[in-house]
Amino acid sequence: MDQPKADPYAVFRPRRGRRVALVAAVLSVLIFTIGAISLPGKDVLYGGWGFGDRMLLVGTGFAVAFLMWRYATIRAVPTREGLTVRNLVLTRRLEWAQIVRVQFGGGAPWVSLDLDDTDTVAVMAIQKADGAFGQAEAGRLSALVQVHGARFDAD
Repeated sequence: MDQPKADPYAVFRPRRGRRVALVAAVLSVLIFTIGAISLPGKDVLYGGWGFGDRMLLVGTGFAVAFLMWRYATIRAVPTREGLTVRNLVLTRRLEWAQIVRVQFGGGAPWVSLDLDDTDTVAVMAIQKADGAFGQAEAGRLSALVQVHGARFDAD
């Protein structure tokens, strides 16, 4: 179950983080909606929760669910031409030759790529929380970088 994919170009996706995010999205909508329904109504003397307040609470639940859904859809898609990294907010397309090094050490929770322009790109799709599977996926990505990396022409 924790073995890397046999296809070197299989999509990178987190396992544990994805499951947690999907469960959290469903729970967010349920908890905020149940909370909005069960709050006391408007009281002339003491105020209370009106329709707008309840809709704001339900909307907050859906906003949290959207963020969790977005987290559940993070991935890195390798092709022969390069790597497309979809993180929580940004999606970035990289050519293999741009990637200088794959890092998966220290206290970082996921893989990071050092690029030839000195920029660093996080690959949230390969996470330490996935244990041995995450390590194997980092190795697979590193192998792809080595195979497709910068090629120097001999003059």
